[in-house]
Amino acid sequence: MAKISITPKAYCKIILHAAKYPHCSINGLLLSKKNKNDTKTSDLIIEDAIPLFHQCLHVSPMAEVALGLVDQYARENEMIIAGYYLANEIINDVSADKPAHRIADKIAENFSNAVLAVIDNREFTQNMNTNVLKISQFIDGKWKAKDKTDISYFDEDALTEAVGVLIKDEKYQQLIDFDNHFDNISLDWKNSELNVIIKEAVISQ
Repeated sequence: MAKISITPKAYCKIILHAAKYPHCSINGLLLSKKNKNDTKTSDLIIEDAIPLFHQCLHVSPMAEVALGLVDQYARENEMIIAGYYLANEIINDVSADKPAHRIADKIAENFSNAVLAVIDNREFTQNMNTNVLKISQFIDGKWKAKDKTDISYFDEDALTEAVGVLIKDEKYQQLIDFDNHFDNISLDWKNSELNVIIKEAVISQ
């Protein structure tokens, strides 16, 4: 069974996106390095996460513009859009609705090993571990839940500590999603400065 690994940069940005908007549903894209030898059994490394929206998650014109910009950014950096993440507004809801599946299915059309990650809000606490993501992978035309033993996190112990520090220090306030960017196009949806902060937080643990 193929393994899925998640970098600190990707994981922290997913968590910080949810932390910034705890009263909202949020969504975003997952990026992986391009690999011409990808097969059904290939391991997958999620290198980065790009926050999309926290207001109208599935407004088509805005979503299309955002997807186009992220796709261009991914290609310029020899990456591919490899998945989709979301958190629901209701704490006990760990499902992915039809609009979310439409986006995830579209990603799977271009990347056969695509993943779909849902934040389990019930596990979202100040001292959370790295098991707050429920991940499915597109296999044989269907989304199938991955066992937690097939999911790994780089520098997991340091990552857990870093997430707690980042939330305590309210670094989520610096995260920019496309709702923020469309309100003020000078704001960096690539989150370059936040990427550095995350890296330093993990290294210091």
